[in-house]
Amino acid sequence: MKTNLQDFLTRYKSSAWVERSFTTLAVNEAVEKPVSDTMSRAELAQALCMCLFQDLIERVPVASAYVNDARAAGTLIDLDHGALRTVKWPSGDLPPGEASLTRVLRALGYQHNGTYPLEKLRMTGRSWCHQDIPEGIAQFFVSELHPERFSLAFQSAVDRVIGNSTDPLNAGHTALLETLSRDRSISKKEALLLFPALISCFGRQHSLFEISDYDTLAAESAEMAWIATEGNVFNHATDRVVDVHAVAEQQRKLGRPIKQAVEISASGNVRQTAFQAAEVHRRFLQNGKTVTRAVPGSFYELISRDVVRAEGTPERLDLQFDAGNATGIFAMTSARVPA
Repeated sequence: MKTNLQDFLTRYKSSAWVERSFTTLAVNEAVEKPVSDTMSRAELAQALCMCLFQDLIERVPVASAYVNDARAAGTLIDLDHGALRTVKWPSGDLPPGEASLTRVLRALGYQHNGTYPLEKLRMTGRSWCHQDIPEGIAQFFVSELHPERFSLAFQSAVDRVIGNSTDPLNAGHTALLETLSRDRSISKKEALLLFPALISCFGRQHSLFEISDYDTLAAESAEMAWIATEGNVFNHATDRVVDVHAVAEQQRKLGRPIKQAVEISASGNVRQTAFQAAEVHRRFLQNGKTVTRAVPGSFYELISRDVVRAEGTPERLDLQFDAGNATGIFAMTSARVPA
């Protein structure tokens, strides 16, 4: 029987896309409601996660190969989280930093779940967990880069690159987000009007820029250089697996470019590793002409989380992140495969 989520996505995507999504990603049973004329914030959050995941799979060949293997084995991907990068700096019409994305996440039922200073990268990471189904709907890890901690030349390049950013949300979209935040649901008709704009928020909002500015940014921050070309798309998507060491070794034997080391949190409860970022070709301006260069794109990650129990509370997954782990994983968009 078709669920409300399937019905909604079929009106936005093709039937083939929807069928593939539901045979690729695990969907928590709490999101699988009968067809109705409304969409809950949890259903919209799950729809957003599914669309952003499929977008990443299409952009990252090794992720596509990994997912195809899982499908062939009849294994569903358990999407743990998606990671996004932002810049805490004036950005044209766009709210600066994570605010451009968290205004959407809050309306969809997400709440701030932890802050992680990424000092080596001169960034701050924050996790956002869904209030209704915390273990069953993917989290978001949203990082902000702080240009004021870099050189003046770097800051000027940031101005030129993101200073003309446009906002995908208009007043009508904002009003619908406010309704969704207040009522925890909106009509399906309203959701279909809002959803394309929400998807657009997770993209690149600035226009072409000079390749010399890219080089200035890359010289000081691989992360800012990545944001310059990719914007706010999923930097990576993460499969929650039982044994990350075993899965990573299997991928290594297949000859896929994956980190040799597994990042282990200070608590020992969270273990992560990742594939090297895909190479993508992006356009730049140079002397009034358009040129193309190969640059790092997005990547795919694996994570294992332990079940923990505080005294007097039920068992739950450790949904925290770790600054050291994140710093190591972020290096996958550098020019080489780290250890």
